Amino acid sequence: MKAIRIHAHGGPEVMRWEEVDLPAPAAGEARIRHTAIAVNFSDINQRRGGFYTADPAPMPLILGNEAAGVVESVGPGVTEVGPGDRVTYAGVNAAFYQSTGAYAEQRNMPAGRLVPIPPGISDRQAAAMMVKGLTASLIVNRVWHPRPGKAVLIHAAASGVGLILAQWASHLGATVIGTVGSQEKAQVAAAHGCRHTVLYRETGFVAAVRKIAPEGVDAVLDGVGKDTFMASLDCLRPFGMAVNYGNASGHVPPLDLLDLARRGGLSVSRPGLSHYLKEPGALHAAAAELFGLVAGGTLRIKIGRTCPLRDAAQAHRDLESRTFAGSAVLIP
Repeated sequence: MKAIRIHAHGGPEVMRWEEVDLPAPAAGEARIRHTAIAVNFSDINQRRGGFYTADPAPMPLILGNEAAGVVESVGPGVTEVGPGDRVTYAGVNAAFYQSTGAYAEQRNMPAGRLVPIPPGISDRQAAAMMVKGLTASLIVNRVWHPRPGKAVLIHAAASGVGLILAQWASHLGATVIGTVGSQEKAQVAAAHGCRHTVLYRETGFVAAVRKIAPEGVDAVLDGVGKDTFMASLDCLRPFGMAVNYGNASGHVPPLDLLDLARRGGLSVSRPGLSHYLKEPGALHAAAAELFGLVAGGTLRIKIGRTCPLRDAAQAHRDLESRTFAGSAVLIP
């Protein structure tokens, strides 16, 4: 089969389209023929290197954590899925910088990590919504609960996760303020749940948010990290919560807990999706909720870029330069 591999960390140019041998599925595994593969910023951090320093991955490395496809064959003992089933997945029950391998035409996966795709959900939707939608599920169901009378600031509101969070929070009754990088993205965010948008390249977002919500917002949901998180604390009302779920601009610097007290008893959360999905039954339960919200029209999954798998490097360039709204999907 063909796959995108890297042999060293670096820019998009280190991504190579190569022939790779794939063994028969082992006991408990199923072979998936991918039909759609999603791109996440964690893939870029993995490619660049130096970000996940605790456990550097061995080379050569196939990138990617989520995809959708069709079961081609199964190994001994597999009863969860069978040949011909449409399935999707998000990770391999490990940290998302470990056990990667989605940027490939085919892959062997633990059968227990596969989620059947229901009728009415396309393979491209399924691939694009898993990591991003489950991240939103983690925040909404475990960390900060949107509800009427609450205001929330969502950074990068036109991103894949941002658009899902904005729709979900709005559906639950919260007032959503979103930061975006262009007027085009502001229109997309407004069509996906943001009542207010702030063009952060044209104005300071703290002053803009305080103008909309003079007493501050109840929560900040931040997937950007270093460039936005500390300033976001100034957007919160007393006893508000700052949630950092991603680090597109780099790691958030260390926090002084006493400073949180001085700012009004703020709370900070840094949830991890891999821990959420390790809970017994959590993956399938959260995916079922997510599919239901999409099928019912509450959540719309925007795919802003598609390209052939062999051109994954260009998808990385587009994501790094923030040239589109929504998710990027690779087509084998």
